[in-house]
Amino acid sequence: MNTMDRDSWDAMLAAVQAFHDKHDFRNTGGEELGYRVALMAEELGEISSCVTKGKSTAALAEEVADLLILLMGTGIAADFDLKQAFWEKMDKLMQRESRMVNGRIRVSEFRDME
Repeated sequence: MNTMDRDSWDAMLAAVQAFHDKHDFRNTGGEELGYRVALMAEELGEISSCVTKGKSTAALAEEVADLLILLMGTGIAADFDLKQAFWEKMDKLMQRESRMVNGRIRVSEFRDME
């Protein structure tokens, strides 16, 4: 795969689909959504460990890539277009206001807050 191909979302998605196909995730439980949520939680724990234990940026990047691959695969498993969902959500987020909450910036709908 040339560099240009590796820079496209479609190439990334095709690589994740190929990984699913290689291991027959659809027929062996790898696309079961509850299982995928557990795997994503595990990866988030590994990301947290990288940050809280001061591990290298390379280690952090690898764990974040694992989570991205799982997120993309969840789009495949649940049959939704993650790229479209991303842009729809970004459009909503860009319309929101931000607030400082406990000394940190938050961008939210701020429902049920005074």
